[in-house]
Amino acid sequence: TDFGKNFMETKSEKPAEAKKDLAGTRPLEIVEVRQLLPCIADSTKFRTIARFEPPLGGALNLLEPLFPRARYSEKIGALIIQKGNILITIYATGNVTMTMIKSEAEASETLDDLKKTINEAIVRGVTPVPREKVKVDHAEIYEYLPKTNCQICGEQSCYAFAIKLVGRETSIDKCTPLLEAKYGTNLEHIRTLLEYL
Repeated sequence: TDFGKNFMETKSEKPAEAKKDLAGTRPLEIVEVRQLLPCIADSTKFRTIARFEPPLGGALNLLEPLFPRARYSEKIGALIIQKGNILITIYATGNVTMTMIKSEAEASETLDDLKKTINEAIVRGVTPVPREKVKVDHAEIYEYLPKTNCQICGEQSCYAFAIKLVGRETSIDKCTPLLEAKYGTNLEHIRTLLEYL
């Protein structure tokens, strides 16, 4: 669709220049929710593309402390948030993607919660104080591994591989089954979790 094409084009744009505070940032509105599609990793769930206006641009990096499991990626100009099993990516351009959504109602509720949290910070005009990141352990990483115990990675089990990942004794690319399309969302979740180590 045109929306999908335009979305992909905006992903390659350079991130906006980072701001020092939220002054002058206008409150967000959800202007469209499009493409509720089956999730690649779990066909009982959905992936969603939506749009916030106005785009947050350089203020996006300031919002990371608002969410316990979030990181700002300067490379793609996006804030990546993990909320339970849902992975949310808010781009500086205003585009929002969500994976592992149970229903259209959950998509709307999640977007409304994001909008409310961000708008409250904008109204206060105060940059959120960075907080301590949530710790990630091997059991959480293990939940997103294929659990096949195939030993392709060189470990005896997926559980042992998770322990080595958390200890930074191996890398995620050694688990080649994760590169299969059906594990796409799992791989994205693991990469996000590894950012907290």
